[in-house]
Order: sequence, then structure tokens, then C-alpha cells
Amino acid sequence: MKILQVNCVYNTGSTGKIVADIHQELVQNGVESVVCYGRGKKTNEANICKTCGELYSKANNLRSRITGLMYGGCYLSTLRLIAIIKKEKPDIVHLHCINGYFVNIYRLIEFLKVNRINTVLTLHAEFMYTANCGHALDCDRWQTGCGNCPRLMQETKSWFFDRTDTSWRKMKAAFDGFDNLIVASVSPWLMERAERSPVLSDRQHCVVLNGLDTSVFHIQDSANLRKLHGLKNARIVFHATPCFSCAPSHLKGGYYILQLANRLKTQRDIKILVAGDYPSDMIVPDNMIMLGRISDQNVLAQYYSMADVTVLTSKKETFSMVCAESLCCGTPVAGFKAGAPEQISLSAYSEFVAYGNLEALACAVEKALNAHFSRAAISADAAKQYSKNSMAEEYRKVYSRFE
Repeated sequence: MKILQVNCVYNTGSTGKIVADIHQELVQNGVESVVCYGRGKKTNEANICKTCGELYSKANNLRSRITGLMYGGCYLSTLRLIAIIKKEKPDIVHLHCINGYFVNIYRLIEFLKVNRINTVLTLHAEFMYTANCGHALDCDRWQTGCGNCPRLMQETKSWFFDRTDTSWRKMKAAFDGFDNLIVASVSPWLMERAERSPVLSDRQHCVVLNGLDTSVFHIQDSANLRKLHGLKNARIVFHATPCFSCAPSHLKGGYYILQLANRLKTQRDIKILVAGDYPSDMIVPDNMIMLGRISDQNVLAQYYSMADVTVLTSKKETFSMVCAESLCCGTPVAGFKAGAPEQISLSAYSEFVAYGNLEALACAVEKALNAHFSRAAISADAAKQYSKNSMAEEYRKVYSRFE
């Protein structure tokens, strides 16, 4: 069997690491594996192909802003990807996040469908069935055809035209009649929405939870970090995010972390640590420490291990690698209900409250801070559910459906 994966990036970011983990697990188990990706640095690894130049991708980004269609264009890079698929003749093509202005999604799906190539589509976000936005939030227009998008600029970056209805029709047409397709969602919440989508409703659906490297994300010694930050006897609240914003409308909910910090600052032994990019001129309460982006996964695991609780304040998540990483490092989770996290997190070590209910969130955080969990038990239970080995095994089961 030969598997060819396609993703926006490789071995970077959450989906890039997931693709790399699947690739490595397949190779180790004697399965031929090829990866095609479009964005980021070119790698010299065997059977890893970059299909799009960065300048070409930026040109297609500009094109999409003018035309209002995010997932079209990319004529040359799409031809290159299709040529690789024809040359490799994989038994299964496994699609992940194929946004990022490196491939014409409509043309690629049509090619796979017409040529009856067995395909697995993993949904890491919602754009493959909304045909536009990565997170539909409270909007349900994706169920009826989009158009008149209330969040047009935020979601499509279009300068002139609302063509969300056109994109929806093109995506639906591409998937119509695609019988050799299995849709794998990374959470039950996401699968339920995909099944209700007119774009993907008639396909086979399943859930495969994301996996991570448990040789990195496990309980690690963090004494050096406590010493570095002067936190010898402090109780630690940890928040990890790609980017931290104090805007109340921001998807990742940094605003609520600031509010939480203000509520907890009378308890001088509590410190809130935030990992993620943030504006250099941001002013935060004295009980907050802004760490910036942490690129070293081992260091990130040390911060999770040092924390007494990890807090999630996103409005919507299709999975939540933060929950999985934290639990694997033996740290319980508290947060807002955001769709998937409350489903995929280990319920014995997690508590989720209604989105925006700051008082309930503060109570959940303090409850976790005062709990006496066995960190070793949390880590052991999490490793069984979130290991990359388990994820790869589940995908092998999905692949076997085509045999």
C-alpha cells in the first residue's frame, strides 16, 4: 500500500506535525508514504515534496483578495501536485489542511473524483464544508449556500466582492458524486457538523482524534523554569495560544485571561503564564508573565508540567491540541465550552463552563488549583488517548476500508 498525504505545511504547526507523525509511523510499519506540502521551507527528506513557491503563493493570495475566491487559482502548483499524484500512483490520497494558497481545491477534488482515486479527507477545521471560513462560529449559512457573509473581511480577506455563495457552489459541485471518499473529523463535534453539511453529508464519516509525540509531551522536570521566573512556591495557571489579543471579539479569548488575572491578583501566590505571540506594547496585570512564542516543544512541555492548571478560553475549537498536550504532561484543564474540547478532553481531569461566564471559569480554575490529582495518572490516561501511535493506527483502520 502507498499513501500520499497533502497538507499546507510539513513538520511545523499542529497539522504539519500530525502529517509528519503519520508519515513516520507508516514508514516504520513498512507502508510506502509520500507527503506533498505547499508552504514553508523546502526539506531534503526523502519522499517529501514541496509543490508551491512562496512568491507564487503570495501572488495567489493577492489574487484571492481581488476576486473574492480563496480556494481557486494556483494553476501551476495544482498541475505540479496532480503530476506527482499521477507519477506516484498512490493507493490512497490523504488530504489534510489544503488551504494556504498553494492548491486549487476545487480542481484537486475534481481530479481525485473523476479518476476514482481513494481519498481520505481529514477535517482539522470547517472550511472544507463551509467552503469559506475556518470557523463558522454561530453562523449557519454554510447549511444553505452562504452569501451576504457577516464576517466577509475577517474570513475571506476579500477587498471588493462577496463571492462566498460562488465558493460554496463550486465546493459542493466538486464533491458531488465523489464515492471514493472517507471524511475523518478530529472530534465528534466536527463530524456532526460535517454530516449536516450539504457539501459532505452523503459521504462516509468517522472520527480520528489528533495524536502527539508523547516522548516529548509527558511530565518533565520544570525546576529550572521555576527558578528562571522566580516562582518557587507559586501556583501556576498556564495559557497557550498562537497569538494573544486583548480584544473581546478575538477567537482565542485572551480578553478573558486578562479578566481572570484581575480576579485572581489578590491571591499573591497565583501567577498566570501565557505562551504565544503578543503585541510588544501590551500592558498586563502584575500577576501575568508573557512568555512569547515557544518554538521548542520540550520547553513547552516543561511549562505544561510546571502548571497546576491549563486554561482554554477559545470561542470555538475543532479539537484542541492544548488540552491534549496539557493532559499528557499531567496537568488538568479548565475552560469555556468551545465545541470539541469538552468532548475530546479527559472528563475526570477537565472542567468546561459556558462561554464568557468568567465567574464560573474562575471557580473551575480555583477548583483545579486546590485539587489533588495524581499527575502520573493524568499523564498515563492521556498518553493512551492522544499518542501519535494510536492516531496512526486509527488511520490505518480507515485506509483498510478501501481494501
